[in-house]
Amino acid sequence: MPIDAARAVAAEPRTAEITWDHKDVQLYHLGLGAGVPATDPGELRYTLESRLHVLPSFATVAGGGMGGFGGLSSPGIDIDLAAVLHGAQTVQVHRPVPVTGRAVQTSKVAAVYDKGKAAVVVLRTEAADDDGPLWTNDAEIYVRGEGGFGGERGPSGRQAVIAVVPDRTVERRIREDQALLYRLSGDWNPLHADPEFAVKAGFDRPILHGLCTYGMTLKAVADTLLDGDVTRIRSYRTRFAGVVFPGETLRIRMWAGEGHVRVVVTVVERDDAPVLADTFVEHS
Repeated sequence: MPIDAARAVAAEPRTAEITWDHKDVQLYHLGLGAGVPATDPGELRYTLESRLHVLPSFATVAGGGMGGFGGLSSPGIDIDLAAVLHGAQTVQVHRPVPVTGRAVQTSKVAAVYDKGKAAVVVLRTEAADDDGPLWTNDAEIYVRGEGGFGGERGPSGRQAVIAVVPDRTVERRIREDQALLYRLSGDWNPLHADPEFAVKAGFDRPILHGLCTYGMTLKAVADTLLDGDVTRIRSYRTRFAGVVFPGETLRIRMWAGEGHVRVVVTVVERDDAPVLADTFVEHS
């Protein structure tokens, strides 16, 4: 069987040392569209080293961008990468991410769930430095055709549709070159840059990274409802519900609750086609 769930979960974690500095943070923020207008004080918090703070979603790219997906090569996992989709992502920060850092990153398969026609592999990546834990990432990888092995179905993150008008709605235009810039933070998948590769994958042109939309959305929430104070963010979860193409516009709807913001993201130009669903930002 391509997936041996018990063996995968029992496998020894993989560890690696990662480092980053202000240039990595600035590049990541620019890849999310930060810096417009260039002299706006709110944007300078993302782009100018003397004022820099770190958006917590930077944890998904720190140290090179794709380290958290190393679990797909763990013992017990033997799958066709063409059948793999990034289904959901959660980042929990244990304290503010420093502008410059050195940490030990530990990656493992935290769970494997049986969804019938597919399996969901939960890849957990934890980072800690000399002062203690920094963040925990959970990437839920949906593997088509690998279900039906009799395992636990796992929890459902689906939420009921919100019927009330959102508290805030903002739109964010995606530049034509945004995927080209974002990929410099470490995700070199040609699906996001090579037109011929995109066609072979079933798209008429390259698509934006899901984690770029993920970061753009968190920035919008921080800037709109948290006074730009990213240190208030505690955790951030989403389910990837659809693709985005460079040049399109994100419509980001937000509902503010006590200590959390619920978010839905759609594409304006395609009649509000879903992009991010079941999305929560928890904050202080």
